[in-house]
Amino acid sequence: MTISDEESKPLIPKPDIQGGTREVDNLNNQATDDPNFEITPGQVLVPQDENYKFSFRKLWAFTGPGFLMSIAYLDPGNIESDLQAGAIAKYKLLWVLMWSTVMGLVLQLLAARLGVVTGMDLATVCRMEYKTVPRIVLWLMMEIAIIGSDIQEVIGSAIAINLLSNHLVPIWAGVLITGVDTFTFLFLETTGLRKLEAFFGALITTMAFTFLYMYVTVKPDQGEILIGLWFPWCQDCNTAAIQQLVGIVGAVIMPHNIYLHSALVLSRSINRRNGKKIEEANMYYAIESAIALFVSFLINLFVVAVFAAAFSGDQFQDASLSKAGEWINAKYGLGMKIIWGIGILAAGQSSTMTGTYAGQFVMEGFLKIHWAKWKRVLLTRSIAMVPTIVVAVSATSYLDSLNTWLNVLQSVQLPFALLPILHLTSSSRVMGTFKNDRITKMVVWLLAVLVLSINFYLVYLQVNDTTWWVYLIVAIVTIIYMSFILYLAIGIRKGIELKMWVYTKLGKDITYLEEELTLHDTQLYINLSETPATGNNTNTYGTSVQNGLQPIT
Repeated sequence: MTISDEESKPLIPKPDIQGGTREVDNLNNQATDDPNFEITPGQVLVPQDENYKFSFRKLWAFTGPGFLMSIAYLDPGNIESDLQAGAIAKYKLLWVLMWSTVMGLVLQLLAARLGVVTGMDLATVCRMEYKTVPRIVLWLMMEIAIIGSDIQEVIGSAIAINLLSNHLVPIWAGVLITGVDTFTFLFLETTGLRKLEAFFGALITTMAFTFLYMYVTVKPDQGEILIGLWFPWCQDCNTAAIQQLVGIVGAVIMPHNIYLHSALVLSRSINRRNGKKIEEANMYYAIESAIALFVSFLINLFVVAVFAAAFSGDQFQDASLSKAGEWINAKYGLGMKIIWGIGILAAGQSSTMTGTYAGQFVMEGFLKIHWAKWKRVLLTRSIAMVPTIVVAVSATSYLDSLNTWLNVLQSVQLPFALLPILHLTSSSRVMGTFKNDRITKMVVWLLAVLVLSINFYLVYLQVNDTTWWVYLIVAIVTIIYMSFILYLAIGIRKGIELKMWVYTKLGKDITYLEEELTLHDTQLYINLSETPATGNNTNTYGTSVQNGLQPIT
């Protein structure tokens, strides 16, 4: 099989074995003997033809991963962040919500492109790129982010159950119920991926209609909404508003969601030997992701606007998920309270399975450890339930503070997904001709600097006027945090070159560093266009295709 010079030459990693060969499916560009995912690579068929004009039929075939990804933009942490933004700052932070969603879309598209071009998810590529220590650190940071997100899902679902039962089920009991009902979602996957995607699409639709109904009922000021969206300012914003600004960024852009999206796109059958097919897949995934995140943005906007219009002011400064239901009941009646509870429950339950998938992909990608989903759910949900139950039993009022700080935690963890995806998608060794252009790199670097700046400003606000030992602890943690961020920002190759320069100045031997640099440039990835085609196989449509045998050296 030959590839024309005009076609792109995507690169895929060599396996982690020595000697022998590895058979690769030509259609899916994925190892056929040991798939990493229970969401099987290439299991959803995409129409295979040479017509590259836009087709709604093909768009429908690619529709699914983007909407599953968008659920993370609608979890209970986002809903709480939305209602607090509306109650604390009215419409002033809508521009933060909008641009955070746009920035999230940019990162999600990078993740999707990585999966489409390489045939592997971000965690797997990170395992093959980074050394053991940074790889383990990245894995731990993502596990912390996933557990933090799971705590928010538990809190949101428990509060919704409490509201819908008219407080007959206490919040701590709701926490226990969420620990059980999570396992019921595992049975959905046995019905097929498309049905699973349709189910979560139904949950998103439920949220859209419930919050839209509230939006229409409350009738917020449309002029104020437009001003809040297009005028980036926050006049007279206090510390709480600034914390809310950071919380919006953390709530909207989930770091582990970037890892998740890079794996979800592998479910579609793509001929990665054909550059035009890759371009086509990238286009359809971009359209689908943009539509999905636009829907999520509208839902978040509905919540912000409702609370900005109906519940803003000094008496609502302590806005929270747990209190919002009673406020709605007092002002709009039991029916509206039930609608609110259904929306919150849909948000909590829909984000349950996506968190499970993210945890599974992250663990398998970074550590090459395959766990059954029920084990993964049991571990994550058990860890998430312990602090939630403790707080729910001892001091329910602190649940909302916990939720807020978990949003900030997501913002702090964001660079551990942002910087790897930026470096990997900017590498011609990984992405071939599909690497990032200069404008994309500048935008993502600007986002990284912005996120770090916001995080440090928030830390300054929180530790200001505190005792010396708090400053000391924060200083130590900040130094460690920034050291690793700097390592990720420099990149592996530049890091080796910098080390070589230092060793040269010190008169030390750099032979092993030169070998390490050569290994980095040549070991992990090979060019598919240079792979000999032997053997015969059929693709998902029964058409005869060639299987490439990749030599392992």
